[in-house]
Amino acid sequence: MKVLITGASGFLGSALLRRITRDSRYMTVAALRRESSNLPDGVEIVRIDDLGVDTDWRDALESIQIVVHTAARVHVMKDSSHNPLAEYRKINVEGTLNLARQAALAKVKRFIFISTIKVNGEATLPGELFTADDPPHPTDAYGISKWETEVGLRQLAVDSDMEYVFIRPPLVYGPGVKANFLSMMRWINRGIPLPLGAIDNKRSLVALDNLVDLIMTCIEHPAAANQTFLAGDGEDLSTTELLRRMGNALDKPARLIPFPVGVLTLIVSLLGKKDVIQRLCGSLQVDISKARELLGWQAPVTVEDGLRMAAVDFVNSSRSKSGNL
Repeated sequence: MKVLITGASGFLGSALLRRITRDSRYMTVAALRRESSNLPDGVEIVRIDDLGVDTDWRDALESIQIVVHTAARVHVMKDSSHNPLAEYRKINVEGTLNLARQAALAKVKRFIFISTIKVNGEATLPGELFTADDPPHPTDAYGISKWETEVGLRQLAVDSDMEYVFIRPPLVYGPGVKANFLSMMRWINRGIPLPLGAIDNKRSLVALDNLVDLIMTCIEHPAAANQTFLAGDGEDLSTTELLRRMGNALDKPARLIPFPVGVLTLIVSLLGKKDVIQRLCGSLQVDISKARELLGWQAPVTVEDGLRMAAVDFVNSSRSKSGNL
């Protein structure tokens, strides 16, 4: 079976590429925007300069049975563009649907789209979990663009023989992780005291290897056709517990101050950072039972192991950078 992976040099795409090339059943085509020296042997490379509405995918789609679309304009914390939704739509909606239409014409069997939990919404009430079949409620430009793409892909499946699979992950962590998760590891590694020792929320995460494993299951499983799945580790953590376990993985115990959440919320809100306090103190839980029941999928990596792999990579990367100074 021949599989096309877009965004093959990215955080998720590169991990998926490493995994899939270990399976002799697959021939893999990697779509890249720039050269990469870290690709596994035996991968066919196709250069794609832009994920746009006019991009020609015909060479990349030749003889392809499965497309795994990980490329996207990712969530930007401080988006300075004049119209963020328009910018997300150019790539995440118009660019993706352009690829999908060409894939359908090329007789691709299945199009696996890596969406986001933001399609469901930004937060859950304590004890209430998002499910794969909940009505969508995206609130930011990134989530809206992913939802609009799902709508377009569903319609394309009606109009063609190509199947879709949507996977909506929450925060993904693992070797090479960036953004907020990387910042938290840096804080703990430096021994910085954090006023986050009394947060009693629940948030779902997904280890990179668990997300890759779910994608691999969806590549061929017949029951995955035209379905939406939520990804997760199967164990939800409070922000406080996550930081403690992260400290254990780094062998640098987290220095957490049990600061009252109400006071913390007020201070951060006064600083105009309500979105930050939601991520730190709010709950966001996902129900992954659909993947378990329909696909027989179980997350192979525990939270401890996932954090350990992220920590080892972080430490090794920090040492490498120090050695190059």
